[in-house]
Amino acid sequence: MTTAVAAAREPGPGEVLRRAARDFYEESWRLVLLNSLLSAYVLSVLAFAAFAPLAVALLLGAGWPAAALVSASVIVVETGSLTFQELADSVRRSWRRGLVLAVVFAAAAIATVVSFRFYGDAGTLAWPLAVVVLYLGAVFLLYQLLLWPLAMRDHDRPLGDVAVEAAIVLLRRPLAVLVLGLALLIVNVAGLMLAVLPFLTMTIAYSTLAAARFTLAPARPGEV
Repeated sequence: MTTAVAAAREPGPGEVLRRAARDFYEESWRLVLLNSLLSAYVLSVLAFAAFAPLAVALLLGAGWPAAALVSASVIVVETGSLTFQELADSVRRSWRRGLVLAVVFAAAAIATVVSFRFYGDAGTLAWPLAVVVLYLGAVFLLYQLLLWPLAMRDHDRPLGDVAVEAAIVLLRRPLAVLVLGLALLIVNVAGLMLAVLPFLTMTIAYSTLAAARFTLAPARPGEV
């Protein structure tokens, strides 16, 4: 399947962030429902894990509401609106792929942490390898910005094909992906510093819209 991005003018990071803000303004009250579900689940697991550390494995279950949120954002970007039926469909059909993506993400995160600690403790000669590990981890995070929207747009498409397409987008526009990733990092760090859950909720929803905007969609008619 030809990428959606290749078929149209590719928007820059600034344009993506601006249009995502418009999307969020128009559809935020629906997207926040999914964000609240995601936030409530993650906070509940973390609270439980404080007493039973092994319960942290339940964070893999956050892949479902996260995938539903991305799926809803894809619908907003591609159609310009989001109905309650589409919201329900996003939740219903996202659990399997969301779990798979969450497992892959967790495995990569664990491998990054373990490798970084190993090379960091191996002496000064191994420190360059520790830096390489951090670099690869950062690239993987940027890759996730592209992979999730593509995966949730085509639920029935083989995930391997989606992964290849996401890699192609990353290789074709590395600087633009980096700028977008840094901008979204700043937005989410600002949300954390405010220490108010609704702000954090909004930054997550906004980030999924921006990622979908960048990866999938040309401008809709009438947009500037």
